[in-house]
Amino acid sequence: QVQLVESGGGLVQAGGSLRLSCTVSGRGFSINAMGWYRQAPGNQRDLVAVITSGGFTNYADSVKGRFTISRDNAKNTVYLQMNNLKPEDTAVYYCSARLSLVARGTSDYWGQGTQVTVSS
Repeated sequence: QVQLVESGGGLVQAGGSLRLSCTVSGRGFSINAMGWYRQAPGNQRDLVAVITSGGFTNYADSVKGRFTISRDNAKNTVYLQMNNLKPEDTAVYYCSARLSLVARGTSDYWGQGTQVTVSS
């Protein structure tokens, strides 16, 4: 019953900006951490950014200074603000959440993915 729904992907020119959103829906859970990953054709899925329940953040070196991850706890939503986008940022971006579920322990959940394409 827990679902992660992503939005905000699209086509943008190099140097432009996009903001991705991911909302967790369902019942009986608390969020330990949320993050963003991306996967380009022929590549593995790599970490982009993560934010914990305590507010700790971590970023891939390739996006430091350009991307910002944030949370709205009241909305169970995580955002990824992407500025100064580069063609090498082109990938499918996936939202992930590590959840503690009542009487079921800890589990990881993934969004459906959203395509980000940066043209040169």
